[in-house]
Amino acid sequence: MKRLHVHVSVDDLAQSVRFYSTLFAAEPSVTKPDYAKWMLDDPRVNFAISARGRTPGLDHLGIQVESPAELTEVYGRLQDSGAAVLEEGATTCCYAKSEKSWVADPAGLTWETFLTTGESTDYGVSIDLAPIHAPIEVQTSACCAPPAPKASACCAPVAKADACCAEPAL
Repeated sequence: MKRLHVHVSVDDLAQSVRFYSTLFAAEPSVTKPDYAKWMLDDPRVNFAISARGRTPGLDHLGIQVESPAELTEVYGRLQDSGAAVLEEGATTCCYAKSEKSWVADPAGLTWETFLTTGESTDYGVSIDLAPIHAPIEVQTSACCAPPAPKASACCAPVAKADACCAEPAL
């Protein structure tokens, strides 16, 4: 049986552990100085957080499998997707030993598929995922651009000033 994997980068691990432990009504199954993980059955998810200097927010998603046969099945679907697949193979990551591959969806969201094969005493090293991502064009910030109007039967678009566009106080 497969399990959804969600990994979120956080600034304050202790504060985030308290928040997610309350949200999930469960303590983490793994806690390290820079990492915590909940293996939940309701919903069936491997939810992990880490404070390793990355930008806070969603880091990546994944599908965790329970057998080599399931891993082969999911790898086949990755190949069929037409996306570039980075086969990492046997690795140590997130205090676990695993077999994994990586892919980016059409919006650039990173997904991993993996089979956990054991525990590790160290976090491991991160692989360079650049090969699965299309080159990113340099764009000017859209932070101050007005939002595109949305058609709605009940509400008219509302203009809202963005903090980055505010005039400096004199």
